[in-house]
Amino acid sequence: MKQIYSDIIQFRGTHYDFGYMQGERIKDSLTVINRENQWKVRKPRFTVGVEEVKQAVTKFAPGVWEELLGLQEALQWPMERVLKEFGGYRVDYVKSGCSIMTGEDYLIRNYDYHPKTYEGRYTFYQPTDNQGYAIIGPSQRVTGRMDGMNEKGLSVGYNFMHRKNPGEGFICCMIGRLILESCANTEEAVSMLKEIPHRHSFSYIVHDTRGETFVVETSPRGVHVRQSNACTNHFEIMQEENRNHLVDSKRRLEIIQQKQDNVTNASEAFRLLNDSDKGIFSDLYGSWAGTIHTSAYFPRELKAWFAIGGDREPVEFDFRKWLKGEDIELGRITGEVDTDIPFVHMDENADWSKRK
Repeated sequence: MKQIYSDIIQFRGTHYDFGYMQGERIKDSLTVINRENQWKVRKPRFTVGVEEVKQAVTKFAPGVWEELLGLQEALQWPMERVLKEFGGYRVDYVKSGCSIMTGEDYLIRNYDYHPKTYEGRYTFYQPTDNQGYAIIGPSQRVTGRMDGMNEKGLSVGYNFMHRKNPGEGFICCMIGRLILESCANTEEAVSMLKEIPHRHSFSYIVHDTRGETFVVETSPRGVHVRQSNACTNHFEIMQEENRNHLVDSKRRLEIIQQKQDNVTNASEAFRLLNDSDKGIFSDLYGSWAGTIHTSAYFPRELKAWFAIGGDREPVEFDFRKWLKGEDIELGRITGEVDTDIPFVHMDENADWSKRK
């Protein structure tokens, strides 16, 4: 078993200052060193114009552009490099897993992905520049969010479908951030997902204080909306977009659907996804589909749970208290996973060589 962690990052201030602080934290980090080595193997097939990204981002969340400017100032990188790493627009995203289940007052999600992509940052951010909502959740590519909840109680998670025939748009983690940054409820989130340009094909699951859950099936070629309390890694409406191999995705969905009627509270739902013997938790880390964390969000209470690895009791955060100025005393969340693959934020040589 490998011991891993996520650092807790708390910040109240402008988006620019938030970006600057994060740039200061990461500029000499293993994450940056490993990602630089990763790019030597996975070279981008094109360059992204600064003005193009600025226009795309500011249309939906101007504060995120200010955050990118703060990152650039702290890192002293060319803006093109900042956008390649953290812009979340027209870059590539590789396959992943993930399972999501919701109830009337919770959203619970397994984040299944590859260790060499996991940056180990759990963030609390409250903007003071009136350019977006406060957000809690784990980050991806610094500015993006793997899942999360904002101060209005809107919660979001996403599930990978495929990355064939990509479009000119945002990748999943930046879309997750833009939704949480700018939308107060599921209605606004669905509207944004219909308008925003999508790079790849994902389902976004949005849940709010009214207990409503919508699954928004998205691809560069279309967007469809349905209501459901469970989602894995295949489309129900846009079936022509599905991959050929869906056995595991359908198996996990069937388990969730069979168990849902007997799940009476959030704790039981969390155990269904996080326990390694229930059939949802995955240890397929080498196949880009191992469960790294399990998140839970409670929109009405503004609380969140988080656990790294399987068979864990979650750490609980009271986001409402934090928004009122009460800092989180814990500095790091720890856990363990059954793999020897290096993690990008804590191990050397977490690149795409053939070592592992």
